[in-house]
Amino acid sequence: MRFLKNIGIISRCTDMYRDDRFKELGINSRQAVYLQHICREPGITQDALGKNICVNKSNVTRQISLLEENGYVKRCPDESDRRQICVFPTDKAKELLPQIRQGFADWRQYLSEDLTEQEGEILCSVLAKIASKAADYCGRIGYCII
Repeated sequence: MRFLKNIGIISRCTDMYRDDRFKELGINSRQAVYLQHICREPGITQDALGKNICVNKSNVTRQISLLEENGYVKRCPDESDRRQICVFPTDKAKELLPQIRQGFADWRQYLSEDLTEQEGEILCSVLAKIASKAADYCGRIGYCII
């Protein structure tokens, strides 16, 4: 089975599309993913964010620092556990959210436009099984809590 090669191609092309699509917004592909999660769950801890998007702590810290420098997020210590850092979207981030969501939707539509409804359902079902298996492994090593 060569499905991992195909998933890799889809992933890299997705990043290229998003980088191009969001360049005018001042963010890149990865930052768009972070902003979507942060806007969905304001006050999420950096640790939980990393687990949700299957990224290690150092990458989360680096991306959040860049987003903070550019005025998209603010960080505050968690009131119940001062060791944790909570991340909140700024108004600037909230203003971008509809464009980010539309960019994600447009790409999904583009990729699936040649699939029948049944093919789309089968694809989603199979990929969900594979993603669950991958997340199970990553969960055992401290990442991914899909």
